[in-house]
Amino acid sequence: MSRPNIILINCDDLGYGDLGVYGSQINRTPAIDRMAQEGVRFTDFYMASPVCSPSRGAMMTGCYPPRISFGDFDGKWVLYPGDSMGLNPDETTIAGALKEVGYSTKIIGKWHCGDQPEFLPTNHGFDSYFGLPYSNDMGRQIDDPDTTDPERVEQLRARPPLPLIRDEEVVQQQPDLRALTERYAEEATRFIRDNRDGPFFLYFAHMYVHLPLYAPDGMVDASENGDYGACVAGVDWVTDVLLSELKRQGIDDNTLVIFTSDNGSRMQGQGGSNGPLRGRKGGTYEGGLRVPCIMRWPGQIPTGEVRSEIATSIDLFPTIAGIADAQVPRDRIIDGEDLSPLMFTQGKVEPPRDTFFYYMSNRLEAVRKGKWKLHVSRETRPDQRTGVPNPEDLAADAAAVPGLFDLESDIGETTNVYDLHPDIVAELTALVEACREDIGDEATGVIGRNVRPAGHVDNAQPLTFYDPEHPYIYAEYDKYERG
Repeated sequence: MSRPNIILINCDDLGYGDLGVYGSQINRTPAIDRMAQEGVRFTDFYMASPVCSPSRGAMMTGCYPPRISFGDFDGKWVLYPGDSMGLNPDETTIAGALKEVGYSTKIIGKWHCGDQPEFLPTNHGFDSYFGLPYSNDMGRQIDDPDTTDPERVEQLRARPPLPLIRDEEVVQQQPDLRALTERYAEEATRFIRDNRDGPFFLYFAHMYVHLPLYAPDGMVDASENGDYGACVAGVDWVTDVLLSELKRQGIDDNTLVIFTSDNGSRMQGQGGSNGPLRGRKGGTYEGGLRVPCIMRWPGQIPTGEVRSEIATSIDLFPTIAGIADAQVPRDRIIDGEDLSPLMFTQGKVEPPRDTFFYYMSNRLEAVRKGKWKLHVSRETRPDQRTGVPNPEDLAADAAAVPGLFDLESDIGETTNVYDLHPDIVAELTALVEACREDIGDEATGVIGRNVRPAGHVDNAQPLTFYDPEHPYIYAEYDKYERG
């Protein structure tokens, strides 16, 4: 068989419970639901971080974020416009490995692994790029009326115009976000047609459903869940477009399509849903890192399969490399495992991994082995608007650490059984100690022995600067939502 085409669809802040096939009763996702029926759906799939930049850098390299010094960015959770840090060009990405064996490679959408020229996708194995270098709330927006902190107000006002990039060039500033996903879909369709003789790798990194929520009027009008549901519908529409184009070009049977999300929903209870999971984006309860994942490859992946084994985004690199007969770097530690047994085999198989470590920034906060999850640390996150922790969150977090939870019988992490299973606690604590020694833990002050540096440049500059004479479509966006 020839090397297959590969499409990786990565949503932004889409929650575990936002899709029909994962239990949503309010969002319409017929194309994604059909994709799950035609492939394998994972119920216990994790991103390596509950926030954007670490999550994406980890998925691209197959490594836990602290391994590549991508846990935080000079104390910030994610990268911002003009930051001097980024994904080290010495790291090998999925795209880079596939390019080495003859793949055409393209990213469409959100990158968020550094906006300086050295860190852009075209320096990380992608032949071409069309999209936003970071989150869509990092452009110029009207002031948040609920923000009174002078430093925060100044920070928001100082943001440069949102850059839309083609390869290394800014081709538009402050693009119309209601139309951007349609432009992305057109770009993807053209790429598939131009490369139908393959093999190709397309990384489609959605803007949706990160705040601010902008969707076409027709999707908003049809939504039963406001702007959020409209953006989820936009994700489903793109999935339908891509799968339809594969059939039209006669390459459906030779294309692996993977669908997932970069972290859990921030909007839990406000339109978004992490289903039965506790927590949300930015935290290490299940709702922060456990996300949907569906894989479809007609004739290769069994239809209607549901997998409850532990699987993670850092496993995608070795998995895809194995399928494409590409090389995973052998001169450095890669944390991912090959998921092929879970993809191509029906019924019970030996899982490639049974352990997963939960990092928030560079803090090791929990570990899972099998059905057991041990919480060892927790830093209660400040409220996005007030800047101080919610008292209810403080009390709940204090009750969860140290904490042991049986995720098979208690998926919502409601019952702490730490005192009932000292043998399990001891076993998982030993795993935590080994992980700390390996890649570090800021919570305990341990510096890992096997950590590689992030990329750094001197004299970093934003890609854009506000110019009152520039013909922007939106001089500033008309929503103050930020995520």
